[in-house]
Amino acid sequence: MITRRPHVALLAVSLVLTGCGGGAVATPERPPTPTTIQPAPTLSLEVAPQQLPGLGPKTWAKVPDDARQAVVVTGRGKNSPRSTVVLYERTEAGWQAGRTWPAHNALRGWTDDHRAGDLRSPIGVFGLTDAGGRLRDPGTRLPYDHGSGFTATGTGFEGEPLAGSFDYVIAINYNREPGTSPLDWTRPLGAGRGGGIWLHVDHDGPTHGCVSIAEKHMKELLRALDPARHPVVVMGDADSLTR
Repeated sequence: MITRRPHVALLAVSLVLTGCGGGAVATPERPPTPTTIQPAPTLSLEVAPQQLPGLGPKTWAKVPDDARQAVVVTGRGKNSPRSTVVLYERTEAGWQAGRTWPAHNALRGWTDDHRAGDLRSPIGVFGLTDAGGRLRDPGTRLPYDHGSGFTATGTGFEGEPLAGSFDYVIAINYNREPGTSPLDWTRPLGAGRGGGIWLHVDHDGPTHGCVSIAEKHMKELLRALDPARHPVVVMGDADSLTR
């Protein structure tokens, strides 16, 4: 009788398990220990929310039922000029978030009662129906007013040049007549309540009341917005939006 040495038996077991090589394979004296089969991990499927994240009942109630696109502008604080922008698309599964873009808002932050010259951006939910700019239409489906009236000059609050800020703009329907050029000066609430609140190209500093994002992001946003999906902007500081 030939006595197997332990390391030979282990090698034989290894060959059986891996299926390596060809020809006859030695059989070990003791069968290998049965392998314990681990249950498959439970897959966690992420379900899109049925309402826009970060909004409280008061804010959510202002979002129109037919809105299928929402640009959510979330300010860092009530008095902060910095914010983030996310474009949400409503699908059959719920609201799907796109990329997050850094943004500026008004120098003094946000207000529920915007007034001309207060250097605060208005809090609320507003339609997005009209666009324009100094540069030609980059491919938006919104009505686009192209002309030299969108020329920006001078410097901003931090000494930064404003040139190019209005190369691309989207009018925010705060105290304006929808369906007109962003340059239209009709003020349904009166001149004292301000107006001319836009999404426009960022100039690396706070705004007077608008929301600004980088030029490449403005072009992406213009191309993404679809009037048939009734886009809106939801804007304000984070605490105010949770009301």
